[in-house]
Amino acid sequence: MSYLEKRAWIYAIVALVVPVAYVATLLVRAPAAGLATSHYVVPLLVAVGVAIVLNIAAGTVAASGASGASREARAGDERDRAIGRLGEYAGYYVVSIGAVVPLVLAMREAPYFWIANSLYLAIALSALVSSVVKIIAYRRGL
Repeated sequence: MSYLEKRAWIYAIVALVVPVAYVATLLVRAPAAGLATSHYVVPLLVAVGVAIVLNIAAGTVAASGASGASREARAGDERDRAIGRLGEYAGYYVVSIGAVVPLVLAMREAPYFWIANSLYLAIALSALVSSVVKIIAYRRGL
């Protein structure tokens, strides 16, 4: 498994686990008045921060475990670049379409909770879709 494929797996796992943990935290701490009245800002910022730190840490571990691979080997070849492009395009389309929801919610003056969380969902889905597309391309070919 190449370094870039490992990175795609790491990104996919983090993009799945962190949002699920965030939603679980919100549901556990949900007030009786409903989710829209919950204190979501700190858990959301923690989720974003944890995702960043986990991706950096896991990427560093994967790079160090790349059996002494050089920078050129970690950069990949033409196939790796094509797979990366394909995955990023897929993620771009997901986040572009997903950004419409918070935009509409803002226009309708919805509570900030729903706007912020729909935007976070669009970003998390984008990361997950991008990674899954890359993993499929690595496993099945372009």
